[in-house]
Amino acid sequence: MYYIGAHVSTAGGVFNAPGNAKQIGANAFALFTKNQRQWVAKPFSDEDISKFKDEMQKNGFTADMVLPHDSYLINIGHPDSEKRKKSLDAFIDELERCHQLGLKYLNFHPGSHLREISEEECLGLISESLNSAISQVPEVIAVIENTAGQGSNVGYKFEHLKAIIDGVDKKDRVGVCVDTCHTHAAGYDLLTKDGCAATFEEFGKIVGFDYLFGMHLNGAKVLKGSHVDRHHSLEQGELGVDVFEFIMNDSRFENIPMVLETIDSSIWSEEVELLRSLKNGRTSNIQ
Repeated sequence: MYYIGAHVSTAGGVFNAPGNAKQIGANAFALFTKNQRQWVAKPFSDEDISKFKDEMQKNGFTADMVLPHDSYLINIGHPDSEKRKKSLDAFIDELERCHQLGLKYLNFHPGSHLREISEEECLGLISESLNSAISQVPEVIAVIENTAGQGSNVGYKFEHLKAIIDGVDKKDRVGVCVDTCHTHAAGYDLLTKDGCAATFEEFGKIVGFDYLFGMHLNGAKVLKGSHVDRHHSLEQGELGVDVFEFIMNDSRFENIPMVLETIDSSIWSEEVELLRSLKNGRTSNIQ
């Protein structure tokens, strides 16, 4: 089964996310479990947790269908030890919040070297941080999101993702989320079916589909290889629809949350339906 949804609002409480996803016809969703631009958040109350789990069940969602995202402030590969510790503490808190809600994954941006250390050193620090975090919070899988390579961000090469995974002791506690916009901006070819086949063959050889636990399905405002992270709607911009048709007809992408982070939330329900319509190779324009 294909799990398709969007990164929905938690306004009014985290327990509102499942209902918001259901309203757009989704059978998957992403959410922030706290304000993504703040370091500290109020702990969940027992009532918050109970209501969230009730809403999950009421709206037909299981943990396999949900891909929470951590704070944008976190950089567990930070070259400064004190700042890295601050990020690690925040990351551990995010893992714990997911565990409290009964969720299976936590998606995160791997980190940045800030041009103060090498990419290799930064990747090693990320693995080291993950080992520390995983040892302190049970069950939740840390899902590394590939990046566009903007600025000093690591994670824009499949080899970077493999290097992080290689440095994690408990391999069953780490995975990958592939963002289509980021992959395109990083220079991989997703513009044609043949390009998609070659790119995902490379992903399979370097990282492995056993580690694929989520997707972000986004169009791109930028050209291939630009290393600029600018999302667009699915049928607009520079990426095109071939990649989404490829994904929707390849069983390797089944049974993982595939989440829209496209720029116009007013058409998310139409984009969810567009993705489903691509299952048998049929395309349609959103009106």
